[in-house]
Amino acid sequence: MNNPVIKALLERRSIRSYKPDMIDDGILDEILLAGTYAATGMNRQSPIIIAVKDKEARELLRQMNAEIIGSPDSDPFYGAPIILVVLADPKVPTYVEDGSLVLGNMMNAAHALGVGSCWIHRAKQEFESEEGKALLKKWGVDGEYVGIGHLSLGYVNGDIPPVRERKANYIYKV
Repeated sequence: MNNPVIKALLERRSIRSYKPDMIDDGILDEILLAGTYAATGMNRQSPIIIAVKDKEARELLRQMNAEIIGSPDSDPFYGAPIILVVLADPKVPTYVEDGSLVLGNMMNAAHALGVGSCWIHRAKQEFESEEGKALLKKWGVDGEYVGIGHLSLGYVNGDIPPVRERKANYIYKV
Protein backbone atom coordinates (compact mmCIF):
# COMPACT_ATOMS: atom_id res chain seq x y z
CA MET A 1 0.00 0.00 0.00
CA ASN A 2 1.52 3.32 -1.05
CA ASN A 3 -1.07 5.64 0.47
CA PRO A 4 -0.16 6.34 4.13
CA VAL A 5 -3.80 6.88 5.17
CA ILE A 6 -4.95 3.56 3.71
CA LYS A 7 -1.86 1.85 5.16
CA ALA A 8 -2.70 3.18 8.64
CA LEU A 9 -6.32 2.05 8.30
CA LEU A 10 -5.27 -1.46 7.31
CA GLU A 11 -2.64 -1.79 10.06
CA ARG A 12 -4.58 -0.44 13.07
CA ARG A 13 -5.33 -3.04 15.73
CA SER A 14 -7.03 -3.03 19.11
CA ILE A 15 -4.39 -2.87 21.84
CA ARG A 16 -4.91 -4.58 25.18
CA SER A 17 -1.61 -3.92 26.94
CA TYR A 18 -0.20 -0.45 27.60
CA LYS A 19 2.93 1.08 29.02
CA PRO A 20 2.24 3.37 31.98
CA ASP A 21 3.88 6.33 30.16
CA MET A 22 1.59 9.30 29.68
CA ILE A 23 1.00 10.41 26.09
CA ASP A 24 2.49 13.77 25.15
CA ASP A 25 -0.18 16.50 25.27
CA GLY A 26 0.55 17.55 21.68
CA ILE A 27 -0.11 14.03 20.41
CA LEU A 28 -3.23 13.70 22.55
CA ASP A 29 -4.51 17.01 21.17
CA GLU A 30 -4.03 15.74 17.60
CA ILE A 31 -6.00 12.58 18.39
CA LEU A 32 -8.80 14.62 19.99
CA LEU A 33 -8.85 17.05 17.05
CA ALA A 34 -9.23 14.14 14.63
CA GLY A 35 -12.29 13.06 16.63
CA THR A 36 -13.89 16.48 16.19
CA TYR A 37 -13.57 16.14 12.41
CA ALA A 38 -15.53 12.89 12.19
CA ALA A 39 -18.57 13.00 9.96
CA THR A 40 -21.81 13.66 11.84
CA GLY A 41 -25.38 13.62 10.58
CA MET A 42 -26.10 16.98 8.93
CA ASN A 43 -22.96 18.30 10.69
CA ARG A 44 -24.89 18.56 13.95
CA GLN A 45 -21.78 17.52 15.89
CA SER A 46 -23.80 15.74 18.59
CA PRO A 47 -20.84 14.05 20.37
CA ILE A 48 -18.57 15.34 23.09
CA ILE A 49 -15.21 13.88 24.10
CA ILE A 50 -13.85 13.72 27.64
CA ALA A 51 -10.13 12.97 27.99
CA VAL A 52 -9.58 11.34 31.38
CA LYS A 53 -5.94 11.57 32.47
CA ASP A 54 -6.51 11.91 36.21
CA LYS A 55 -5.58 8.64 37.94
CA GLU A 56 -8.42 8.82 40.47
CA ALA A 57 -11.03 9.46 37.76
CA ARG A 58 -9.60 6.63 35.61
CA GLU A 59 -9.83 4.27 38.58
CA LEU A 60 -13.45 5.24 39.19
CA LEU A 61 -14.31 4.57 35.54
CA ARG A 62 -12.48 1.23 35.75
CA GLN A 63 -14.49 0.23 38.81
CA MET A 64 -17.79 1.28 37.24
CA ASN A 65 -17.06 -0.53 33.98
CA ALA A 66 -15.80 -3.68 35.74
CA GLU A 67 -18.93 -3.79 37.92
CA ILE A 68 -21.15 -3.65 34.82
CA ILE A 69 -19.47 -6.73 33.37
CA GLY A 70 -19.64 -8.50 36.72
CA SER A 71 -15.88 -8.67 37.21
CA PRO A 72 -15.06 -6.02 39.83
CA ASP A 73 -11.35 -6.82 40.03
CA SER A 74 -10.71 -6.69 36.27
CA ASP A 75 -9.36 -3.75 34.30
CA PRO A 76 -11.52 -3.27 31.20
CA PHE A 77 -9.15 -0.45 30.12
CA TYR A 78 -6.04 -2.68 30.17
CA GLY A 79 -3.96 -0.27 32.23
CA ALA A 80 -4.17 2.57 29.71
CA PRO A 81 -2.94 5.91 31.06
CA ILE A 82 -5.71 7.80 29.26
CA ILE A 83 -9.36 6.97 28.77
CA LEU A 84 -11.34 8.91 26.20
CA VAL A 85 -15.08 8.95 26.79
CA VAL A 86 -17.44 9.76 23.92
CA LEU A 87 -21.00 10.76 24.69
CA ALA A 88 -23.63 12.21 22.36
CA ASP A 89 -26.86 14.16 22.48
CA PRO A 90 -29.75 11.69 22.08
CA LYS A 91 -32.01 14.41 20.68
CA VAL A 92 -30.02 14.14 17.44
CA PRO A 93 -31.33 11.15 15.43
CA THR A 94 -27.82 10.07 14.38
CA TYR A 95 -26.19 10.37 17.81
CA VAL A 96 -25.02 6.73 18.01
CA GLU A 97 -23.54 6.81 14.52
CA ASP A 98 -21.98 10.24 15.15
CA GLY A 99 -20.28 9.07 18.36
CA SER A 100 -19.13 5.86 16.69
CA LEU A 101 -17.46 7.79 13.89
CA VAL A 102 -15.72 10.02 16.44
CA LEU A 103 -14.33 6.91 18.15
CA GLY A 104 -13.22 5.47 14.81
CA ASN A 105 -11.46 8.68 13.78
CA MET A 106 -9.60 8.80 17.08
CA MET A 107 -8.55 5.13 16.87
CA ASN A 108 -7.14 5.67 13.39
CA ALA A 109 -5.45 8.95 14.35
CA ALA A 110 -3.90 7.33 17.42
CA HIS A 111 -2.45 4.51 15.33
CA ALA A 112 -1.08 6.95 12.75
CA LEU A 113 0.67 8.80 15.62
CA GLY A 114 2.18 5.67 17.19
CA VAL A 115 -0.37 5.35 20.00
CA GLY A 116 -2.43 2.24 20.74
CA SER A 117 -6.15 2.23 21.40
CA CYS A 118 -9.07 -0.09 22.03
CA TRP A 119 -12.79 0.67 21.91
CA ILE A 120 -14.30 -0.26 25.26
CA HIS A 121 -18.07 -0.58 25.64
CA ARG A 122 -20.46 0.07 28.54
CA ALA A 123 -20.25 3.88 28.49
CA LYS A 124 -24.03 3.95 28.08
CA GLN A 125 -24.59 2.05 31.31
CA GLU A 126 -21.93 4.03 33.17
CA PHE A 127 -23.34 7.44 32.34
CA GLU A 128 -27.01 6.58 32.71
CA SER A 129 -26.28 5.67 36.34
CA GLU A 130 -26.55 8.24 39.11
CA GLU A 131 -22.81 7.88 39.73
CA GLY A 132 -22.08 8.57 36.06
CA LYS A 133 -24.40 11.59 35.97
CA ALA A 134 -22.68 12.94 39.09
CA LEU A 135 -19.29 12.53 37.39
CA LEU A 136 -20.43 14.50 34.35
CA LYS A 137 -21.72 17.26 36.62
CA LYS A 138 -18.42 17.26 38.57
CA TRP A 139 -16.52 17.53 35.25
CA GLY A 140 -18.65 20.52 34.19
CA VAL A 141 -20.57 18.71 31.45
CA ASP A 142 -24.00 20.28 31.02
CA GLY A 143 -26.82 18.77 29.00
CA GLU A 144 -28.29 15.37 28.37
CA TYR A 145 -25.78 12.91 26.93
CA VAL A 146 -25.72 9.19 26.33
CA GLY A 147 -22.47 7.23 26.57
CA ILE A 148 -21.37 5.82 23.21
CA GLY A 149 -18.01 4.29 24.09
CA HIS A 150 -14.53 4.71 25.54
CA LEU A 151 -11.08 4.46 24.05
CA SER A 152 -8.27 3.14 26.14
CA LEU A 153 -5.26 5.07 24.89
CA GLY A 154 -1.54 4.63 25.46
CA TYR A 155 1.76 3.40 24.12
CA VAL A 156 1.77 -0.29 23.18
CA ASN A 157 3.38 -2.64 25.68
CA GLY A 158 4.62 -5.56 23.60
CA ASP A 159 3.85 -6.57 20.06
CA ILE A 160 1.01 -5.22 17.96
CA PRO A 161 -1.44 -8.06 17.30
CA PRO A 162 -1.12 -9.61 13.83
CA VAL A 163 -3.60 -8.94 11.07
CA ARG A 164 -6.35 -11.52 10.95
CA GLU A 165 -7.54 -12.83 7.61
CA ARG A 166 -10.66 -11.11 6.28
CA LYS A 167 -13.71 -13.32 5.76
CA ALA A 168 -14.41 -14.45 2.20
CA ASN A 169 -17.87 -12.90 1.89
CA TYR A 170 -17.06 -9.48 3.35
CA ILE A 171 -17.70 -7.54 0.12
CA TYR A 172 -20.42 -7.88 -2.47
CA LYS A 173 -20.33 -5.90 -5.70
CA VAL A 174 -23.69 -5.50 -7.40
